[in-house]
Amino acid sequence: MSDRPEEPGRGRAEDGTAWSGRAGAQAFAAVEAATDWLLGYPFVFRALSRRIGVGEVLIDYGCGPGKVADQAARRLGARVLGVDTSPEMLTLARGSATAVAGYHLVEDGRVSGLPDGCADAVMCNHVLASLPTEEAVLGVFTEIHRLLRPGAPFVLLSTDPACSGTEYASLRIGEPGEAYGPGDELTVRLRRTDGSWQEVRNHAWPVGLLPDLLERTGFRDVGQHRPTVDEALTVADADLADGRAWAGERANPPLVITTARAH
Repeated sequence: MSDRPEEPGRGRAEDGTAWSGRAGAQAFAAVEAATDWLLGYPFVFRALSRRIGVGEVLIDYGCGPGKVADQAARRLGARVLGVDTSPEMLTLARGSATAVAGYHLVEDGRVSGLPDGCADAVMCNHVLASLPTEEAVLGVFTEIHRLLRPGAPFVLLSTDPACSGTEYASLRIGEPGEAYGPGDELTVRLRRTDGSWQEVRNHAWPVGLLPDLLERTGFRDVGQHRPTVDEALTVADADLADGRAWAGERANPPLVITTARAH
């Protein structure tokens, strides 16, 4: 496998090819992501709402088809800019994420068209899962640090590979009984909106390693939070939260929010 990062936030498709191109973008857009909408994205929005004002610039690094960026713009009132390494993802986002102010392509590890210190905040959701090496992770963190003004917040959502084997409402991370080290390849099962499942190959990044990697790239005041179902009952969409048992999510919450500030 190449050490070059795949597109932010994506893994590989069932046939083993990179989850890219028009078909790959459409496939990712069809992922249900119920667990993320319960224990992930609402907590990202909450963390940002405490640190960013209406009209300020928020970058979604690894925006994919734009669903999360669109919701962030609507809920926070921020001027959201989506960035991604996949032109096809950005094309899909432009056609559906109508509240997003603009889009930029990541080329050779740098966001085109955006100067240093242009962002009042950055969010980055599930990007690490596509990165095979520590060097690649540090490269993403370094570029995000470049985009942030001094003192601005960074909110990172990631899946804990230590939760491997647990069956969640919309995913399963790795295989039961397996342990995964930094950058190890693991298979993730994702539920589609039509009820079917697909498998993608991602990379494991233990959440305990992230504070050190962030500090090495110029961040400070790093903190981590693992949202629970009980918390989600007052943060997530009520119909979603009340609509399922969330057995796996209650027993072993798989998502971690890491926050930091640019130095």
